[in-house]
Amino acid sequence: FLLAFVVPTFKSIFSDLGGDLPFITKLIIALSNLILHRFYIVIGIIIAAVFIFRQWYKTRNGKMAIDRLKLKLPIFGPLFLKVAISRFARTLGTLIRSGVNILSALDIVSTTAGNLVIEEALVQTKASIQSGETFSKPLVECGIFPPMVTRMIDVGERTGALEGMLTKIADFYEDQVDAMVAGLASLIEPMLIVFLGVVVGFIVIAMYLPMFDMIKTIK
Repeated sequence: FLLAFVVPTFKSIFSDLGGDLPFITKLIIALSNLILHRFYIVIGIIIAAVFIFRQWYKTRNGKMAIDRLKLKLPIFGPLFLKVAISRFARTLGTLIRSGVNILSALDIVSTTAGNLVIEEALVQTKASIQSGETFSKPLVECGIFPPMVTRMIDVGERTGALEGMLTKIADFYEDQVDAMVAGLASLIEPMLIVFLGVVVGFIVIAMYLPMFDMIKTIK
């Protein structure tokens, strides 16, 4: 709205005043002209970018890169990881309780992980177990699961209470997810206000900088 309706008004004033404009003012005016007179280019770029991204995400490398990025994001990365761990522990615990052997259970859990990085770690875990390794060792080596999770799985495996440990892990991380979601929900409004304040402030400063220069010239 600002770029389409407010900035053009200032643009006509600046053209009457003449003189060289600051860089950020030129940038805002250029964006305004792009939206007003070349909006089809913006729409075309957005559509092309979305199409290319979707095609890339369908490939294994693209999905792996995005899923790895999800886990490294600030604030949201830990949330995605905790959701994946709670889902993994809950599903695996339920399958073991139902009498499914660990290898078949890992096959099922890996396909429902919701993240290709974690899915690959579980596939490697299955291969390690088939080679005679313990369940917890490949989970430690993959570097994705927190130490608390791997230690609890190791204790459960050694004591024969793996199902119970997985249930405790799922309960703990589900509580963690609920707490994080509640905290993020309370932060969304302040974050949006700050974001809008920065954007609007940048545009206002860009539009008034030439005015300040004009006042200095008059003095």
